[in-house]
Amino acid sequence: MTDDRTTGTLEQGSPGPAAPKPNSGLRQLDRLVGTWELSGDAEGRLSYEWMEGGFFLIARGDGVQGGNTIKHIEIIGYEHAPGREPADVLTSRIYTNRGDTLDYTHELTDKTLTSWLGPKGSPAVFRATWSEDGNTLTGAWEWPGGGYSQTLTRISG
Repeated sequence: MTDDRTTGTLEQGSPGPAAPKPNSGLRQLDRLVGTWELSGDAEGRLSYEWMEGGFFLIARGDGVQGGNTIKHIEIIGYEHAPGREPADVLTSRIYTNRGDTLDYTHELTDKTLTSWLGPKGSPAVFRATWSEDGNTLTGAWEWPGGGYSQTLTRISG
């Protein structure tokens, strides 16, 4: 009996290793899919789409905050190193046109989104509330000595 890597099954028809499945917690991110207008102390546009396979949500942003034009991509999901169990914490990493790499930890509920720069409990935190129809997310970033407010409004998706 030989392993056929192209079909994922053994030569005699026995099933091969089970294909991994995305963490069920990712479904809560469906509400972000689409394009959003960003207004307030930061302005611009954000778009979210699922990466093929459904393991990660990809965000692309183009905006101005504090007089700086910032473009970024963000990969959102649950870390899963080969040979290990998937993490149970929703995280993301942002890469910017300014060379920044930023790591975040997130929690979503039906009514709120909380994002920490770094690990949960970090003093740099974004807290926001969803509108009843899910088409607006209003909140603010806060950190010791600063912060700014922003509103995301769905324009498509």
